[in-house]
Amino acid sequence: MAKKINTIKISKEKRDYMISELKNYFLVERNEDLGDLASALILDFITEKIAPEFYNQGVYDAYNYMNERMEDMLSIQK
Repeated sequence: MAKKINTIKISKEKRDYMISELKNYFLVERNEDLGDLASALILDFITEKIAPEFYNQGVYDAYNYMNERMEDMLSIQK
């Protein structure tokens, strides 16, 4: 059975905003005028290949935070 790959869902409004930000970044920082398609492809690459690592780190950090808080709860035992 093939492993299901969870993808990060982005609303159309957020996706359009991110594409605009990518276009602006390339124009300002690299003096390159990217079109919508090129920017969308870069966003897709980031979303599929890079963003999951940040997401996983966030989950790990939240897990550690909650574990630390639960340990603190044990200190209030009587």
